[in-house]
Amino acid sequence: MECLKTQDVSMLRELNQLFGRAFDDADSYGGNPPSDDYLNDFLAKEQNIVLVALHQKTVIGGLVAYALDKFEMARREYYIYDLAVGEQYRRQGVATALIGRLCELAGSNGGWVVYVQADESDPPAIALYRKLGKGEKVLHFDIPVSFRHLHNRQ
Repeated sequence: MECLKTQDVSMLRELNQLFGRAFDDADSYGGNPPSDDYLNDFLAKEQNIVLVALHQKTVIGGLVAYALDKFEMARREYYIYDLAVGEQYRRQGVATALIGRLCELAGSNGGWVVYVQADESDPPAIALYRKLGKGEKVLHFDIPVSFRHLHNRQ
């Protein structure tokens, strides 16, 4: 298990390719790749956590999480944005180990909860998360950043 830091851009790119395959979304994860400078800046930010699982120096799984500082109390929440394991390495505890490592990092850095979204169309992810924590029924909305779009929608 590795926590990526600056200069680990090649492993981050490898993880991004894995995400593209796992989520069947190569365009989003590889269609317009950012520069090495952008990725180094991303990895340098304390609130961005990238963990990878390796097998013979190859990325076989990983997660990207974000630390969110709260204002109502001096604490942080950690949001797992992406988590995937290569197909041939699934059901071997890799995802559980990645989440466990994130929980360790969160606990030692002022975190009080780690949370993740799961789509109803992904029963294996739901089963994993249910094993590790308590679920909530929520709705997710993608709100466009265009105010023009929002104001014209009445």
